[in-house]
Amino acid sequence: MARETVEVAIVGGGPAGLTAAVALAGAGVPVALVSPAPVSLQDHRTTALFGGSVTALETLGVWEACRPHAAPMHEMRLVDATARLWRAPEVRFTAREIDLDAFGANIENRHLLAALEARAAALPSLTRYPVVATTIAPGPEGVTVTLADGRTLDARLVIGADGRKSACRTAAGIATQAHDYPQHALTLNFAHTRPHRNISTEFHTETGPFTLVPLPGLRSSLVWVLDPAGAKRLGALDDKALGEAIEQQAHSLLGKVTPEPGRGLFPLRVETARHFAALRIGLIGEAAHVIPPIGAQGLNLGLRDAATLSELVIAAHRAGHDVGGPEVTNAYDSARRADVGARTLAVDLMNRSLLTDFLPVQGLRGVGLYLAGRVGPLRRALMREGVTPAASQPRLMRGEAL
Repeated sequence: MARETVEVAIVGGGPAGLTAAVALAGAGVPVALVSPAPVSLQDHRTTALFGGSVTALETLGVWEACRPHAAPMHEMRLVDATARLWRAPEVRFTAREIDLDAFGANIENRHLLAALEARAAALPSLTRYPVVATTIAPGPEGVTVTLADGRTLDARLVIGADGRKSACRTAAGIATQAHDYPQHALTLNFAHTRPHRNISTEFHTETGPFTLVPLPGLRSSLVWVLDPAGAKRLGALDDKALGEAIEQQAHSLLGKVTPEPGRGLFPLRVETARHFAALRIGLIGEAAHVIPPIGAQGLNLGLRDAATLSELVIAAHRAGHDVGGPEVTNAYDSARRADVGARTLAVDLMNRSLLTDFLPVQGLRGVGLYLAGRVGPLRRALMREGVTPAASQPRLMRGEAL
């Protein structure tokens, strides 16, 4: 069977993998994208992309196709909807306060993937292999990827974008640290009768956040974190009963609710790779880190992974260096560790503070939110860090072409 050689092979065709493919191929790096034909174009889940991620997609020529399907997020509200003794005050974050039109935009994954697929198809340096990778074998000079159709790829670097059960991570011998939460998330989109005014609202409850994020028109997306039994019960309701439950939990903020097809229900877990690269294999997205859908950090982290690794690979390629050598992989691991660690810790602490019955922890959470709402410099610093993290801004996130 055919044996082919390429500089970089990317295993996995989700948003992070496609972003890396577009960035690398757009800079002239020969790339093989190993991913079956996209079945996720019917994925009705949404992603809230912060400003840096939108800037990166604009720089790659992807965002223009996304724009009609995305809703800007002008304001974010945190509302304590618990019945506990120590309740935090409502906090509002407004993009105008830090001289931005919006914090970012919320878009259905199917529209984001379609835009990335279209851009990838137009790049001559990118070759698509619409099959599964069956084996990934790292060696001293390269990585051999065997495909389900019998073909073989020899790459200097493999980028593992193959999700939380990553075969690339296993091939690199990278272990993970993991923790399961006693929570499930119910996700869906819905129509409503009152305007959302481009405001994202997160109600904090005893079982986790109940988050409403705007979509274009009179539509929003929902992430509702519950105990497993409650999530299963709500997920089994018919549309009418579920709509009433959502309206009640949202305090009729958006009026009458009509759920759309495409519900998701999944357990919450945090999992982080002990290393983000080894043996000529670099991990991005959920192959590198899985965090709960709280604070919209997951895919934003994955896109920063893709942008950072692409930047390092392009620089090595142009200098005639080994794109999969330890200089590249070690630099990538070092560059991403602080950002991923800090975001994971913040999400974990916020989630645990909602679940605990320990009064001092509830009090600390309330004081923290009070200070964020009342102390202007602190609030603005938090907003800027959320949109454009100071410690992790690859060139694409700054709007600079690679």
